[in-house]
Amino acid sequence: MAAVIETRRLSKRYGRQFALKALDLEVVEGEVLGYLGPNGSGKTTTIRLLLGLIEPTSGGASVFGLDAQRQAAAIHRRLAYVPGEANLWPSLTGRETLALLGRIHGRVDAGYRDQLIQRFDFDPSKKVRSYSKGNRQKVCLIAALATRADLLVLDEPTAGLDPLMEQTFRECVREAKQRGQTVFLSSHILSEVEALCDRVAILRLGELLEIGTLADLRHLSAVSVDATFGGEPPDVSAVPGVTGFQVEGGRLRCEVSGPIGPLLRVLAQSDVRELLSTKPSLEDLFLSHYASAAQ
Repeated sequence: MAAVIETRRLSKRYGRQFALKALDLEVVEGEVLGYLGPNGSGKTTTIRLLLGLIEPTSGGASVFGLDAQRQAAAIHRRLAYVPGEANLWPSLTGRETLALLGRIHGRVDAGYRDQLIQRFDFDPSKKVRSYSKGNRQKVCLIAALATRADLLVLDEPTAGLDPLMEQTFRECVREAKQRGQTVFLSSHILSEVEALCDRVAILRLGELLEIGTLADLRHLSAVSVDATFGGEPPDVSAVPGVTGFQVEGGRLRCEVSGPIGPLLRVLAQSDVRELLSTKPSLEDLFLSHYASAAQ
């Protein structure tokens, strides 16, 4: 598939401090990429560079094969952007704001926009100044989704939304993917990323720590095993990849990195009554990567 976003050693420095350092990243057509990291990790800096809003210190970025700096206007015709903080015109109504944003973009599916207004339970007749943070965010989401843009760039898009509206957002992203749209989703809501994304990129202090599918990343982390025995649990201290084992009566808990087969062969030689293995969640992966990088 063709690359929609591509960065090459993309860097941004403020004084001596790198906000983003030597980022090499590729997002292909039709993919939903989750871009993870806490505040200050470089997520928003990356987006501003992709949108051509700031200039890189070194390296470069292209979107749709166009230079993000020199051809930003052409790029913006094919993408829609949702910021994490909605700054809108307070004296306009929601409907007027949606109409204005649609004219600015130049491409809007009015019928789909009306559907989104209903799905997000949004009242467009009120003035923007009267909207809560969540309702202001709905304006940005509806405006962006209604463009049916080839690329959706979403920076903390569900900030201020209640759980029901978060579910509506997830449905809309899945529909966008089914239509072949590409989604760049920057978020710190791990459940959101885990539910929606094909691949996940983990950023720390401006540097890319890891990128891959959840299955890829899970291979880099430990599986939790909880086993209950009819008698004394076996000694697993010499089993390759086993760490953190704990024995309480007839119960054994441990972590396994790499193949789980050697551990299962040892456990099978004893009177196993219950056995539970748990893959690491995205939160587990995220925290383990940060812990290892901090050491």
